Amino acid sequence: MTNETPSPTRSVTRLAWREGVFSQGERVIPEETAVSLVYDGGSHAVMMASPADLGDFAVGFSLTEGIIASPDDIAEFERVDHDEGIELRLWLKGDRGAALGARRRMLAGPTGCGLCGIDSLAEAVRKPRAIESAATFSPADVEAALASLPSAQELGRLTRAVHAAGFWTKADGLLALREDVGRHNALDKLAGALAASDAVAGADVATTGKADGAVTSALPGILVLTSRISVEMVQKAAMIGAPVVVAVSAPTALAVRIAGEAGITLIGVARSDGFEIFTHPHRIVPERLAHVA
Repeated sequence: MTNETPSPTRSVTRLAWREGVFSQGERVIPEETAVSLVYDGGSHAVMMASPADLGDFAVGFSLTEGIIASPDDIAEFERVDHDEGIELRLWLKGDRGAALGARRRMLAGPTGCGLCGIDSLAEAVRKPRAIESAATFSPADVEAALASLPSAQELGRLTRAVHAAGFWTKADGLLALREDVGRHNALDKLAGALAASDAVAGADVATTGKADGAVTSALPGILVLTSRISVEMVQKAAMIGAPVVVAVSAPTALAVRIAGEAGITLIGVARSDGFEIFTHPHRIVPERLAHVA
């Protein structure tokens, strides 16, 4: 066990080749640490993550994976640093621990594979929670949300090697942003930060279970991602309750289908010169309608 908390970055020497010559120098690069999520004494998952905002990560992962319905379901939390990595130990209240134990038993197959059998396939493409939101945003809002990220991406500026997830509202601008070497981790950290935010206290940041017809209360803003949009990112966005998701990259076909089912307005290829809407475009209302001949 170690008492030293790892830094999220490290400075290393490198030999650069530019303009036909070699040059010695240094570069700041992100750390990547094994992080184990342990519930009621049993290891649930080990993720490679940036060793920062891990309290948010523990809460957010628990929310977006449906392990808890709210931070109040956590009875106790402890972070334990080892030489090999970091343990995030959570003890759950009431029936949450029993439900997680039942899930573990269901997924424990004879091959030892965590994604085997019909139940695991169904879980991988599970029906998302439906998001109902009457909120609308203008193209200028989408552009403002996207433009708000760079100045807040501290790790990104230092390393050029991490993902970011941010949440933007009309009232407050960029409400929260989290970064990580893993795009899923960045979104989970953001979910944890939002769960603790007074600005979104009136909405259900997440609910639990497989969803199956359930409705998630929508958050009052736009979720912005610097990564590509895969189905897992859409599923986590649905659990958070994001009515609009904006990303700099294009979505996968399955992500588009799941976003359509979830009622999420999915926007991709978002750059300074525009963006593309793939699902539920009714939430993006231009100040002045433009007609293209």
